[in-house]
Amino acid sequence: MKRLLLVDLIAVILLAGCMVGPGPGGYGVVVVPALPAIVVLESEPYYQQSGFYYYYQNDRWSYSHSRGGPWVELPRDRYPKEVRFKDRDGNQGRGEKHGHDKE
Repeated sequence: MKRLLLVDLIAVILLAGCMVGPGPGGYGVVVVPALPAIVVLESEPYYQQSGFYYYYQNDRWSYSHSRGGPWVELPRDRYPKEVRFKDRDGNQGRGEKHGHDKE
């Protein structure tokens, strides 16, 4: 019994920076890394990290293993604190703050 609790504790520690959620279509389990505090988007609303694609639209984030979907809604506690946009010249434009510490 103690060994099982130790294994569970180790699993929780290893997954602290990740989120476990339902896979596309509600099947299986997917471990999704949290987005960084600041995400800079270029001309398209996609961000790629650790084998996942993230799609930003109407102040909401979704994730998928493929840029073509299927997309699953990302829980709000995994959103970045700020989203910035680059213009065509590569300059960073306005930023939008998101999340639970939004002022």
